[in-house]
Parts: sequence; structure tokens; C-alpha cells
Amino acid sequence: MTPLRPRTAHQPDPEQLPEPLEALARAFALLGTCGTGLVITALAKGPADLHLIHERVPGLSDGLLTRRLREMTALGLVTRTDHAGTPAPTVYTLAAHGKALLIPLAALTVWAQDHLSAQAPEGTLPQTWNGT
Repeated sequence: MTPLRPRTAHQPDPEQLPEPLEALARAFALLGTCGTGLVITALAKGPADLHLIHERVPGLSDGLLTRRLREMTALGLVTRTDHAGTPAPTVYTLAAHGKALLIPLAALTVWAQDHLSAQAPEGTLPQTWNGT
């Protein structure tokens, strides 16, 4: 059996990313989830119920939108307020962490408009947002 070579200081553990890359990986995991950035952007226009979010982001399925709102609420990006009434309207608003995400989303939007063709090859962009 060949002995393992000792790791030198300049060889990071291949399973562990340096912190800036780890943070970026977390951001991409969040934004790579279908519909997340679109819902954040829709809520940037102001508080909204499910119906208004659907108007702002056409094509999102009810199930996808509900999942994303639950996830973003759990992460502290969105706040949920239940109002009295029948049926009881629920309104979603960007929390401070969600508002902070608007700056990089705006920069990403500008980059995409400048560098990603609107004529993307078929199959690379979703036609509807029914994914998970």
C-alpha cells in the first residue's frame, strides 16, 4: 500500500471551498432555484399577494410560487403577513435581506442584457416556470 502524501499548506482540502467561493456557491444555489430571482424582483415593486405576484411574473405555477415564498420566508428574504378577512389575504413583502439582494440582481440584469442573447438556443430557457 502506498502511503498518503502529506498535504502542504498551499493544497486546500478539495472538498472545502475557500470562504468567498463558498459564499458565492450559496448565492448561486439560491438564485439558481427556479423563480427565486424573479419573485424577489416582483416584490421589489411593493408588497403583493399571490395573485399580484402572478401578474408580475406570468407563467409561475401556483405550486412553484408557494414553495419559493415559503423558502424565501424561512431564509428571511421575505416576510409574510396574514390579514383578517374571509378569505384571509396573505401579503408578501421583501425583508431587509431580500432588499439587499436587489443590488446584485440589478447588476446581473444589466450584465445579462449586455452579454446574453435574447435569441438563446432552444431548450436553454424555460418557457414556463413550473419547475422545482
